[in-house]
Amino acid sequence: MISHSRRHCVVELQALPARIGQVRRIISAQLRHWQLDPLIDRAALGVTELLSNVHRHAQPDKVCTVEIELRLGRLTVSVHDSDPRLPVRRVADDLETCGRGLALVEAVSEAWGARHRPDGPGKVVWFSMRAAPAPAAPTRTVSIGVKKTVRKPARPVLAAVDARAVVTGVPASAPLGARPG
Repeated sequence: MISHSRRHCVVELQALPARIGQVRRIISAQLRHWQLDPLIDRAALGVTELLSNVHRHAQPDKVCTVEIELRLGRLTVSVHDSDPRLPVRRVADDLETCGRGLALVEAVSEAWGARHRPDGPGKVVWFSMRAAPAPAAPTRTVSIGVKKTVRKPARPVLAAVDARAVVTGVPASAPLGARPG
């Protein structure tokens, strides 16, 4: 279910991989509608990481709610689920393939956090960033007063090469820096 007002949007879902991509597209479309295009990539990455955490860790089920809100010049994205365990940001080893989700959320946002839900079991994990609308497109033609001629690209040149004269490799026994021939 999707519900939204002028500056608030809520999506309820099962945090399954296919649904995560759909929510990312919903968030992107909503931010475009609010003319917050510069925030789309960061918000989409952050919500992807939070939903991936629900998919990977939340128990007893994967039902969650994603909420985005624009208030007082700040965009806040939050994910509510029924698992009461709060996430902990950790430092992943260089060779680990997971464990960097909250570090990514921290990197793309200006603030993030987690708290227990006041209205029942579970938690809310959120991140926020300053919202600056995309610059408006000019409504009239803008002339910068500079005339510049456009050159045509050069025509390709074809040349015949004697295939016997082309060296195709260096013998493996040749020392480094040695020239063929």
